[in-house]
Formats: sequence, C-alpha cells, structure tokens
Amino acid sequence: MKKILFLTGTRADFGKIKSLIQTLEKQDNFEVFVFVTGMHLQEVYGYTLIEIERCNFKNVFTFENHTHETTMDLTLAKTIEGLSSYCKTINPDMIVVHGDRVETLAGAIVGSLNNVLVAHIEGGEISGTVDELIRHSVSKLSHIHFVSNLQAAKRLSQMGEIQESIFTIGSPDIDIMFSDQLPDLKTAKDYYKINFDDFAIVMFHPVTTEFSIMKEYAESFVASLLNDHHNYIVIFPNNDLGSQFILDAYKKLKDNPRFRVFPSLRFEYFLTLLKNSQFIIGNSSAGIREAPYYGIPIINIGTRQQNRAIHADIINTDYSVSGIKKALSIIDSHKVQGSVDDFGEGNSNELFLQSLQKSDIWHLNNQKQFRDS
Repeated sequence: MKKILFLTGTRADFGKIKSLIQTLEKQDNFEVFVFVTGMHLQEVYGYTLIEIERCNFKNVFTFENHTHETTMDLTLAKTIEGLSSYCKTINPDMIVVHGDRVETLAGAIVGSLNNVLVAHIEGGEISGTVDELIRHSVSKLSHIHFVSNLQAAKRLSQMGEIQESIFTIGSPDIDIMFSDQLPDLKTAKDYYKINFDDFAIVMFHPVTTEFSIMKEYAESFVASLLNDHHNYIVIFPNNDLGSQFILDAYKKLKDNPRFRVFPSLRFEYFLTLLKNSQFIIGNSSAGIREAPYYGIPIINIGTRQQNRAIHADIINTDYSVSGIKKALSIIDSHKVQGSVDDFGEGNSNELFLQSLQKSDIWHLNNQKQFRDS
C-alpha cells in the first residue's frame, strides 16, 4: 500500500486537488493523508477547514503556520518545520502539492530533502509576479509533474525535466465544474442568503510585489464598484502580504444593499454562483480558468495574471478608476465563447489514478536529472 500525502493551504488549491483525494480514497492500494494549513485555519478567511472536514477524509492533520509578521519567508520556514515533523510520523511514499503557494514550496522542499517523491499539480504554467518564481522552483524540486496542458508540459521540458516524469491530466477543478456535485442556483442563493436576481462576482487579491501601492489599488477598486450599478458577491482575498489593505477597503461596502461580502464560499456553491453570474471582476485565476469554461465575461485588473494563458476576449484593465469604469461600461454587452479544451475534459482524477497505478512512476529516480533539450 502506497501512502500519499496531499498538502493544502488555501480554498483555491483544495478545489484543485479535492477530486484527486476523493478518487484515491476509494482505492484499496492507497492510504491517503491530508495536511491542512494556511488560510484554512484562519477565522478571518472563513475557517475553510470546515469544508475539508465535510468531505470525511480518513486522515486529516492540521498545522497552524500563520505568523504575525505575515512575511512569506517566515511562513515558509514554519510550514517546513510542521510538515517535516508530520512526515516523520507517517513516512509517506509521495507528497502531492499544487500550484505556486508558499505552502507548496514547503511541501516540495520537505519531500525532496527527505527522499520522498514529490508530485506537483499544474507546474509549467506562467503565474506572473512572485508566484511564478515559486511555481518554477517547486517544479525543479519535484520528481513528478501532473500538468494541465501540452504548453505546460513543453515548458517543463525546456526547464530540463525528463519526459517520463510529465503527465498531462488537465486541470482537476474541471472535474467538479461539470460534475453532478453542484447545487442548483436556488440552493446556493438560499444557503448564503443572496437575494439578487442578477449579480457579478468580485475576487481581488493582493500582489506581493506591489505591496507599497496596494492600499491605493484596493481603494480605487472599491470606489469603482461603489460608483457602478451592478449587484456584487464579494469574496475575501487570499492571505498574502497586502490582503489587509483589501479587507479595510471592503469595509466601505458594509450595509450597502448591492453587495454581499463573504470570507469564503464552499467550492461547489461558488461554482454554481459563478456559472450563473453576469461577469467576474478582479484578478483571480478563477477569471482565467473557471469563468471561460462557463462562458462568463471577465474583467481582469492589473498585473497578477500577466502572461497567464488568457483568452483574447477577456477585458484587461489597469488599476485606475477610469480604466475600471470603462471596462464596467462595456461588460454587459461583452460576449465570450466557452473554453472547451485548454485545461482538460473533466477526467483529471481518472488520469491521475491511472498514472499512480503504473509501476513506472514509482521507479522514477529520486535523484533529479536534467535533460538537455
């Protein structure tokens, strides 16, 4: 029996790996462990550990990695310490990490330095800002790569990763997006007491490399929303450096009947609301990944998603009030074509399982190799 340890630090990465965990839990030849840390354990962001507990996974371990200094290096150090200790307790055969978060980097470091196979979900992509440095660093520390598309696979090959270690499975959240697990719109709206007939989604995150001016950007964004006429479902940002500026700006939305503000939403409920929204505005990857699959118009603000795989019909604007106002003025007439093949076909969990069931993957050399292209 192989022991597989999944690491999750945010609601976003959990949405990506949830279907993979659920699939492996049904198999007799895998024992699954889930290491929960980061935003999941912070009440201000909705204490999303609750969402993980609702899944009734067999082995869930929680570790508080938040530091009052909130700098990424100290969070990284604390996460490494906690994860390393846990790994010595369970002795996993593989650590599965996702994306470009600091917790992801911690998982890759712990695995690679302790002779444990590290599998990276959605490596080889372009994140923009400091996240890109983390994503590519994780890829170089990882032994196995489960990528979303052929472009990502090609980038990993350019980075010297061996072809035998790269598996194209699509983006795992697509599994849930088109599954029968989503509630209907009435159920989602009733659950969160949303009384709008029409609404848009707001997801705006801090950009750590723009910390010095993030307060101004957050205030301009909120001012633009207040001067607009649409109804909005607002979801708190992630907990990166600068998030407090956004949370402070959101206080201006309190008691305004056009806004419903939430620390977090259950992933399936969020997808239902997104699917039925007028548009999504902000700088979340949900506007790059999930929204195009549903054919939802997108206003992408600022630099956070710069250089990502972006569809040409996304409306991009800067952080200025005038720029956001212009984008909002044309969004109602803006139409997009739903994406069908950029990030898989909704069977990532099956492809993931098939890869792990083959003996070859377990014989990959823990000693990393560089393959010249």
